Amino acid sequence: MSRSRTAGRFLLLCAVWGTAFMATDVGLVNLPAVPFAAVRFDVAAALLFAAVLVAGVDIRPRTRDDYVYVLVGGALIIGAHHAFLFAGQQYVTGGVAAVLLGLVPVVTPALTRLVATDEEFTAATALGVSLGFVGVVIIANPDPANLADSVFGVALVLAAALAFAVAAVVTHSRSPSMPFLSTQAWMMAVGAVVLHAAVLVLPGQSFATATWTPSALGALAYLSAVAGVGGFLLYFTLLEDLGPIEMSFIEYVIPVFAALAGWIVLGQEVTPATVVGFVFILSGFVAAKWRALRGT
Repeated sequence: MSRSRTAGRFLLLCAVWGTAFMATDVGLVNLPAVPFAAVRFDVAAALLFAAVLVAGVDIRPRTRDDYVYVLVGGALIIGAHHAFLFAGQQYVTGGVAAVLLGLVPVVTPALTRLVATDEEFTAATALGVSLGFVGVVIIANPDPANLADSVFGVALVLAAALAFAVAAVVTHSRSPSMPFLSTQAWMMAVGAVVLHAAVLVLPGQSFATATWTPSALGALAYLSAVAGVGGFLLYFTLLEDLGPIEMSFIEYVIPVFAALAGWIVLGQEVTPATVVGFVFILSGFVAAKWRALRGT
């Protein structure tokens, strides 16, 4: 795959997942967070299994890598990441959560070095990660008092970030024998089961409080079909091409698209901090990929 095509797919994924934050805001007006996420992945799994049947590809896990890829990706990236994140946001602001998720690119290289020696973490990558993290902090504009007073919520959101980083590293190191479409269908199903289990144990998360309005159903459809099926298929395709370190930079670009989608569709203000944060994020990418950019 050419560099320009890979970059285009990367930005498309950031736009899809950035817009998903806006759709989530719409859905959360009438739906409790974790049940909302659980149903989202119920629908996504059903769509993917239907696609598997239509395509006629093999759906049965056969090798150890098949099971590890599906169970780790489903339980951590789909299930634990969303369960911990939604639970944590009951105690901390969205700004603090965004900053903490920005730590994914910081911890991913260290985790990658534990399982794969072919991943390179250079000084340029370190500079890019640092600049990107500063950009996320500026955009999120967190309240330090909230961060200090909400240790439990901070721990939950950090767990969400760690779950995502660990799963990205582990799945990248595996070579499943199943067709790509089948692995994604099983991952969505595993993640949905984990989220339904979280509904049972987390306080205040019940399907009984959900109100299925047209806007909520529209948000669910977008998050399931576009951000869920399309987004995760694109994510894992890019993960194979770029590796977990470069893909972890997605946590820095998504907030920019989320801010733009909120401004265009919901009329949310784009603050000067958002613009300054974007400059830092862009600078981080240039620093990390300067050699490739100069070569191109």
